[in-house]
Amino acid sequence: MSDNKLTKGLLILMAITTGTVVANNYYNQPLLGEMAREFGISEAEISSVPMLTQIGYAAGLFLIVPLGDMLKRKKMILIDFFFIIAALLSAGLAPSPLALKISSLLIGLTSVIPQVMVPMAAQLSSNENRGKAIGTVMTGMFIGILASRTLSGYIAEFLNWRAVYFCGAGFMVILWVFLKWKLPEIQPDFKGTYNQLLKSIVEQFKTKPKLRLAAIRGGLDFACFSAFWTTLVFLLETPTFNMGSEEAGSFGFVGIAGAVMATVVGKLSDRMNRNTLITIAILIIMISWVVLGLSSTSIIGLIIGALFLDLGIQSVHITNQTIIFSDNPPERNRINTVYMVLYFTGGALGTYIAGIIWEHFQWMGVASVGFTFGLLTLIVHLIFKR
Repeated sequence: MSDNKLTKGLLILMAITTGTVVANNYYNQPLLGEMAREFGISEAEISSVPMLTQIGYAAGLFLIVPLGDMLKRKKMILIDFFFIIAALLSAGLAPSPLALKISSLLIGLTSVIPQVMVPMAAQLSSNENRGKAIGTVMTGMFIGILASRTLSGYIAEFLNWRAVYFCGAGFMVILWVFLKWKLPEIQPDFKGTYNQLLKSIVEQFKTKPKLRLAAIRGGLDFACFSAFWTTLVFLLETPTFNMGSEEAGSFGFVGIAGAVMATVVGKLSDRMNRNTLITIAILIIMISWVVLGLSSTSIIGLIIGALFLDLGIQSVHITNQTIIFSDNPPERNRINTVYMVLYFTGGALGTYIAGIIWEHFQWMGVASVGFTFGLLTLIVHLIFKR
């Protein structure tokens, strides 16, 4: 594979694809309050919607993403889009909480294309530009995660939460057309059976210590992220702020600023000690949770805390992926599967725990959970980084 195949235009398309598809998993977070009111259920119960989406995503990472090593990449991506569209339409039409939860699980299961795009960018890039290419695609992903909240909050404010999913399905149709037109085909590297493919994922975890550390570190890192974004809308809807889905979604702009700042991390990871970079990023995460915990009545404090939380989390994530793809291995999709399964399992755990803690201890409890996850990340990193 020649280095010049990753053109600037193709890299931008891959970043846009990554951001637009991953957004499907996060439309629900600013909408949880409205969903709970429509169905007449508690905040703790509706918080299972984002949790199931993340569980579905983790399952899709294990069952679908490894196929990128076995099947023609472009064909696989285009077929998966049909299932994404069906899942989004199902969520928009959901007549009950159970139907919404099942649809959310299916949205997560199918919206795993970003994790095919990341190793694809690593494969197409040159050795000296791999960190930069991964950073660009990952920035697209994080902007998608964060902008999805802003977009869904505004759409829900002017229409309703169901319209968000219908718009999401429309975005997928448009994106499919561009991918059909511009995305190159990549031949698979793996020649065995699907069963052998899945077994080899476990082998990747067993035999690659750098991958194990990055995956565990990433899971704890993403738990911090999910704890904040799942419960933010509940905090903003309290009498202290008296805000709704639109304002909760607007916090996505803050996160986007953090994502843009994190683009330099991809470049730095090609030049400086990556363990040092990760240590600094984890400390930023922990400090941001202190700021957030002290800002239960301050919108400015929440904005500052959210900015640095996103910066720290994205910095750890981008550097993790630069580490695991540093040798451009042929089993890159399976390596990414190991990493991202644990990453989103951590996210689901953070969502679940934060939802329960909010119900009983409100914002200070959530901040304590976020700080604890950050501390665990630091301990794991410092003990095993060598």
